[in-house]
Amino acid sequence: MSAQTYLAYDFPLLSAFWTMLVFFLWIMWFVLLFRIVLDIFRDDSMSGWGKAGWLVFCIVLPFLGVFVYVVARGKDMGRREVAQAREQQQAFDDYVRQTARSGGGGSSSVDELSRLSEIRARGDITDEEFRRAKELVLSGSAPSGSSGPVTSPSGR
Repeated sequence: MSAQTYLAYDFPLLSAFWTMLVFFLWIMWFVLLFRIVLDIFRDDSMSGWGKAGWLVFCIVLPFLGVFVYVVARGKDMGRREVAQAREQQQAFDDYVRQTARSGGGGSSSVDELSRLSEIRARGDITDEEFRRAKELVLSGSAPSGSSGPVTSPSGR
């Protein structure tokens, strides 16, 4: 029985594949470990001593600690993550609604220019008054919230 046995290390391509696989598994392991540590701190239902116990267990015996944590609390871990994602989405939606509603603190320059154009079309202001008011609106000097930025001195 002098037959020579070939291992994966004897072939360069398989050796490179094996190295990449081991490297990927180590990265996956550290990602899982960090997610579990973050979940331990994120859980509000667990007491401080419980958090300390799980943390020590995962640091002293990392493979066993992570395995036991995933088996014992994996379902709740997913629920907490989904709840946090929903809270973040709700906070973002509220921020977008609030920002869209406020519109920068008043009516925009587009609204002001639209009103000016309507006033000019009705003949309430002259072209010169429209030009001056438009310059004021575009420079940001016009009071935002007035119904008509410039009124005709002749009272038309």
